[in-house]
Amino acid sequence: MASIQILVGSVYGGALMAARELKKTLEPEGHALIISEQPELSDITTNQDPVLICTSTTGQGEVPPNLLPFYLNLRETLPQQPGRPFGVIVLGDSSYGDTFCGAGDLLEEAFLETGASKTGSTLKIDAMETTEPGQEALPWIREWLSLLPIRP
Repeated sequence: MASIQILVGSVYGGALMAARELKKTLEPEGHALIISEQPELSDITTNQDPVLICTSTTGQGEVPPNLLPFYLNLRETLPQQPGRPFGVIVLGDSSYGDTFCGAGDLLEEAFLETGASKTGSTLKIDAMETTEPGQEALPWIREWLSLLPIRP
């Protein structure tokens, strides 16, 4: 079973609720999910666990305030994470057009610059279509878990 670091970026609580829903569902199945509501670089530099970014998008496609210090530090220091698997769940509002789910794009780019390896496709959850992001994320995370490399 997997041990997963979930880095949460949330403004109104939707991404945090989704992360908690995933944890509540997957832990009884034997997975260990560590939710970081105020992520720091040490959350990814002190282990080799797969990383799941679960974030909302704020403003014009920006990273939420609680995740912004982590993102800026990641971009400035680029701690090398060669081959580290990561995935992205991003919440947004499609009425924002080109900036829809922009925070996910920014974090994906930053992780790729560290040498991390994106696993699966990004799940973009549209607030115009659902009020239950956790339920929307469950089928996606089961697929994502199946794509993770087997670790000894």
